[in-house]
Amino acid sequence: MNTVSASPHISSSESVPKIMWSVSLALAPATLFGVFYFKTNALMVILASVLAAVATEYLVQKFRKIPVTVNDGSAFLTGLLLALCLPPELPLYMAALGSVVAVAITKHSMGGLGQNIFNPAHIGRAAIMVSWPVAMTTWTSLTTSADVVTTATPLNILKMQGYDALINTFGSNIDLYKALLLGSRNGSIGETCTILLVLGGVYLIYKKYINWQIPVVMIATVGVLTWIFGPNGFFTGDPAFHMMAGGLVIGAFFMATDMVTIPITKKGQIIFAIGCGLITTIIRLKGGYPEGVCYSILLMNALTPLIDRLTKPTKFGSKEAV
Repeated sequence: MNTVSASPHISSSESVPKIMWSVSLALAPATLFGVFYFKTNALMVILASVLAAVATEYLVQKFRKIPVTVNDGSAFLTGLLLALCLPPELPLYMAALGSVVAVAITKHSMGGLGQNIFNPAHIGRAAIMVSWPVAMTTWTSLTTSADVVTTATPLNILKMQGYDALINTFGSNIDLYKALLLGSRNGSIGETCTILLVLGGVYLIYKKYINWQIPVVMIATVGVLTWIFGPNGFFTGDPAFHMMAGGLVIGAFFMATDMVTIPITKKGQIIFAIGCGLITTIIRLKGGYPEGVCYSILLMNALTPLIDRLTKPTKFGSKEAV
């Protein structure tokens, strides 16, 4: 049966399932690296998070008596994104509960796919962080290229011990950058290998599922601000470190670009990205928490309706356009 409606008519080969599974595919290299690097613990956290997200989606939709859409990949992607932002040794029930919060509360309490105002995976992570902060900041012991065993992430070392201790831990600036780029450092399951995350992000830009402005502007904002406000005065920071450290890259490419929770206009998206970068930098440099990507994106999600209102284009023929 064909549906006839008034113009304009827009035809597209894209669909929600195609986009969701494509984003999951873009995350596959970083996911596989995380499992390879952090071993069985990481795999179990990923499975617990994904299965809980899919099961919650199914049960909530059954309860709401609406069509079950677990095959569209959105719940799978939410669980995967959440898992990639969690420590590899996190207890499995915590990962599962984070997915329940992400899907049942953040997504379906607001009406379902396309109606949530906050990124579900980040709400799930924030819920775990405030409930079990010790578990969320406990890391597996790893040996760096300098044969130094560390149980902290690079951002944690910087926050607690300073930049000199960070360099001493990895041996040199070059060794530090190499660890950040190739993934031989501590961190959440999917955030360690910068190069694989960037390749996944470039794939999404190539497919036109995301715009390049948000990840580029967000990462550049963090780089510029951390360079200006360095530990030894103005313009003494290490922008390369901050642009690759923590969850900035995965957040910028895969969460700050969530088409449901970001502004519609290009101008609005640039404002959104600058805000994310600014808040991330403030938390990293002045806050008690070493990382700020999760909270920066959530705070800017809350401002998205206001940004849309301020940047909406003027209607053709209106008084404002004259």
